Amino acid sequence: MKRFYKDVTVEQTGEGWRVLLDGRPIKTAGGRAQVVPTPALAEALAAEWDSQGEEIDTARFPLRDLADFAIDAVAPDRAQVIGELLPYAETDTLCYRADPEEALYKRQIAVWEPLLTGMEARLDVQFARISGIVHKPQPAETLARLRQELEGESGFALAALKMLSSLAASLIVALEAVRPGADAEALWKAAELEADWQAELWGEDWEAAERSKARFEAFSLAMRMAELSREA
Repeated sequence: MKRFYKDVTVEQTGEGWRVLLDGRPIKTAGGRAQVVPTPALAEALAAEWDSQGEEIDTARFPLRDLADFAIDAVAPDRAQVIGELLPYAETDTLCYRADPEEALYKRQIAVWEPLLTGMEARLDVQFARISGIVHKPQPAETLARLRQELEGESGFALAALKMLSSLAASLIVALEAVRPGADAEALWKAAELEADWQAELWGEDWEAAERSKARFEAFSLAMRMAELSREA
């Protein structure tokens, strides 16, 4: 598709901020008004449009796609999205450890336990730790508290959390990732700990490394969305 606009601007509306192309407001993929909560996010969305050349490359709209998901999918049914997020806590990667006598277990304790205990202290909950792969339910009180935490998040944060949880296979990592000042690289290393361990043992696979790089870029994008959508 050829570029059909010249000027990209941002304006405040009664509900938030929006991007204009030659003075016309943008709509989401679902046909809704694309109104976002902060000028920072609107400016970032405008930059995606402004950076397009003579031909529009749809792959260069990652923030727009995530914003559209927040508006088209999350806003109409927050309860469903929250219901889809909670299972990541029930099978959270950080709670499933190797057997204590294995070397991998020591690394899991060193990297994962601070994140887990930090979340327990922040939310006043307790997570079950499991050695092996046999599923063990998390306490009902913990899941209820996590639901309460998710219900307090904005639709844009929930959109980011959906992507983060899927990439990390961990709601704990995702919730840490949307906090102000979160360290993307450290959190991604925690999420990829077992994959990195296997690469150290058997050697790095080029294709797997490329996939991990692309997944980290998506992880960082979701973190950026959460940061940009956060009210000052």
